Amino acid sequence: MSTPSARRRGSPRLRKDVSRRPAAVLRHCVPGPAPSRPMHINTAALTTIEPMALEPQNQMQQLRKLIAESHENGWDKAWQENVTPWDTGKPQLALQELIESKALDLPTAGKALVPGCGRGYDAIFIATSLGLDTLAIDISSTAVEAANDLVKSSNLPPTVKVAMELGDFFACGSAGQKFNLVYDYTFFVAILPSQRNEWAKTMSSIVESGGYLITLVFPLDPPSDTGPPFYVRPEHYAEALGAGWDKVYDEVPETELESHVGRERMIVWKKL
Repeated sequence: MSTPSARRRGSPRLRKDVSRRPAAVLRHCVPGPAPSRPMHINTAALTTIEPMALEPQNQMQQLRKLIAESHENGWDKAWQENVTPWDTGKPQLALQELIESKALDLPTAGKALVPGCGRGYDAIFIATSLGLDTLAIDISSTAVEAANDLVKSSNLPPTVKVAMELGDFFACGSAGQKFNLVYDYTFFVAILPSQRNEWAKTMSSIVESGGYLITLVFPLDPPSDTGPPFYVRPEHYAEALGAGWDKVYDEVPETELESHVGRERMIVWKKL
């Protein structure tokens, strides 16, 4: 299966202004060691990965069935059965656009966190492009194994620090970890809507003052009671986060996958 094509829009503008939680903490929310052997991310190679065996709509139905039957274990079963409709085989174009545009003065030193990392394309891109010590976590051991395989095959230079680990995002706050940047793509919509306030509480706890929370809001579909992904609108993030955050960027990506056109928005928050 070929990777989805992309569409380019007008240039971005800067504005001033699940349950995926396991029953128990799987691992402390701490970065692991950097890869020990020289490894330069080959973006072209990433686009050759064929993550989906079923059509996306059928994948969604199968995913919901697995989650309903196995709850949090359903995520690992989904990876085992290759039911991963969120996996596009490469880093998200909207994330690449945001970072490469330099529209924001994003940190280039410190630590980054990517919860619900899946195969880890975005985590590798963040570590490579920003130079942050990046921790990517997922509750699926199969996903983490796939992510580590990708790291090993990506020929990353030894200066790139990225760790793919089994872990629970909601444990990060109690672990006392702090991050200069957190990236959320489809994690917010994977957890139950009733957990969104806890998501915000954890974000407020782990992001350093002056740090950034990048939220790629997707999918912006009509209201629905089914999930995952659960119904979402950009204001849902603001409602959950409350005071203490400044929305510094809010744009429709100029470059996005065909399947994402009209269904995503890039919003970035800065911790006060």
